[in-house]
Amino acid sequence: MDKKAANRVSCVTIIVNLALSVLKFAVGIAAHSQALLSDAVHSASDVVSTVAVLFGINLASKKSDDDHPYGHERIESVFSIILAMMLFATGAGIGISAVKTIISGDEIIIPGRIALAAAGVSIVVKEWMYHYTKRTAKRIKSSAMMADAWHHRSDALSSVGSLVGIGGAVLGFPICEPAASIIICVFIAKAAYDIFMEAVNSLIDRACDTEEVQKLKDTILGVDGVRSIDVLRTRRFGAKMYVDVEISEDGNLTLFSAHKIAEQVHDSVEGAFDDVKHCMVHVNPAQE
Repeated sequence: MDKKAANRVSCVTIIVNLALSVLKFAVGIAAHSQALLSDAVHSASDVVSTVAVLFGINLASKKSDDDHPYGHERIESVFSIILAMMLFATGAGIGISAVKTIISGDEIIIPGRIALAAAGVSIVVKEWMYHYTKRTAKRIKSSAMMADAWHHRSDALSSVGSLVGIGGAVLGFPICEPAASIIICVFIAKAAYDIFMEAVNSLIDRACDTEEVQKLKDTILGVDGVRSIDVLRTRRFGAKMYVDVEISEDGNLTLFSAHKIAEQVHDSVEGAFDDVKHCMVHVNPAQE
């Protein structure tokens, strides 16, 4: 994993998020905008989540040791789960606050027009951060960084909700402000759920998708001497993939010849798939 790229992206997003949070807090207070203040809280939570991602990526990239012979990649998934829980808690807090405002029946202050400009700036900046983080996450194959990218996207969506809510309030429908906060809560909860399930699937050894498995089969059967594939098992291990395969070969081959074919299968799989951390090959005599 390219730690330098991950650290660079994380540092950039932390700085931008801090600036954005301060801007939205200041404008939200000055313009009396509940939706913008809720959005500011969401942006502030992005800073904490990105710091968590930094820790996760640096720990996951540690080399194997005696206590962790398979490496530390799953730490990324653990941090992704923590990130999902933080994200859900943030969304729940925003939603509960908005519901209380609507139920209380208190007069809702109509926000100033400057809040519209702040929400618009937030949408543009957060969408840029989403694409910026996602591009690096895909390149270095980091699940935690991809989760952080979706955190930025959820913030962009919440800013859209803020813009609509503030706009409605300015036009004379003050209920739109707390209603927008509830919509923001739903977007955040959905993003948290997706991040959580992706991390859980990684921790419980979920198999690779059908397309990847088919490519593996084509690669293995392309090795000269392989008669058939008896068993093929794959599992995700953090950002990496493990492959266990049983192949059939001519039963009359010498042990050296059979081993050579198995070694070619091993090298072909690990050479053709960057995600594969290890390929275990077992040889069976072909049944005539």
